[in-house]
Amino acid sequence: MFSEKSFRFKKFIPFLLIGLVIFILYLFFFVGVADIVQSLQRANLFYYSLAFVAVVLGMLFYSLAWQSLLRPISEKKTPLSKFFLIAWIGDFVDILVPAESISGEVSKAYLMSKSSGDDIGKVVASIVSHRILSMAVTIGSLIAGLLLFIPKYELPKPALNLIILVTSGVVISLLFLCLLIIRERITQRILDPILRLLAFLSKGRWSLPRLRANVHKALVVFRDGIQTLSENPKNLAKPILFSIASWFFSVMISFLVFASLDIFVPISILMIVYSIGSAIQTIPLGVPGEVGLTEIVMINSYVLLGVPLSVSAANAAAATVLIRIATILFKVIVGYVAFQWFGIKVLVSSFPKS
Repeated sequence: MFSEKSFRFKKFIPFLLIGLVIFILYLFFFVGVADIVQSLQRANLFYYSLAFVAVVLGMLFYSLAWQSLLRPISEKKTPLSKFFLIAWIGDFVDILVPAESISGEVSKAYLMSKSSGDDIGKVVASIVSHRILSMAVTIGSLIAGLLLFIPKYELPKPALNLIILVTSGVVISLLFLCLLIIRERITQRILDPILRLLAFLSKGRWSLPRLRANVHKALVVFRDGIQTLSENPKNLAKPILFSIASWFFSVMISFLVFASLDIFVPISILMIVYSIGSAIQTIPLGVPGEVGLTEIVMINSYVLLGVPLSVSAANAAAATVLIRIATILFKVIVGYVAFQWFGIKVLVSSFPKS
């Protein structure tokens, strides 16, 4: 049965608190809490409330992109509401479990397969395709932001070094995913130690030959799904448009937050910092949601790129705090509600129809 006990999120809370403590100490020693509070006090609640609307719309289009990728390779007609609900749960798991987006993807694949009855290989194919598409959009956002920024402003060397580092990380991750799709032997070599560990931890409940057989079957379906999507470009038109729409509302969150503080920041800077923040959250540090590091990098990126506009550290910190409330705390709250609601639906559906 789907329950909170099977995931035990509470044990990850201390790791999340460590990141928060690091971030608070950074604000106290390097920015100044009094200046940040002064900036926060002048926030316009109307514009800031629109940032939460942008979060919801971003999740909606994210779900539409995922649905558009699964529909061409699946015989099931899963409603958008289920994609939307599981997407929130996936983000909730991602934020709390320190596995750098992997935990969220695994939970989405499991929940979608179990609740819709769809083949796990097809679901994973849609999720991996969605991840590749999201990475491509992130790289495109970074490049487009740079093309808009460089003709007008001088790019500081520290910012350039950070952008090169982040871009390299995203490109390497993207190439690695593509390699796993193309090279079956590499995928099997990576999965085999994991299967051995699972068989060992299960203490005989899961036999290694059976695990290998099930994974092999899922990989065959997975590759067929990927091939179906790649052979028909029309299948990618909607997911690309929906992914761009999701990216747009994600960038709008930052725009609305700065607008609430009565600070104008060019869209190029918002695009660059958003791309950097998205990439930073994939770095394996073992901290849930990469809380602490992401905020520090975002503040310094806003300050470095906003030098021509005199974006102070206090304003950048205030904006970052408000952005992370909308993109982390709000998602945790909604994701937890979705998690509980999903569990109730599974519980009700398990009762006899009589």
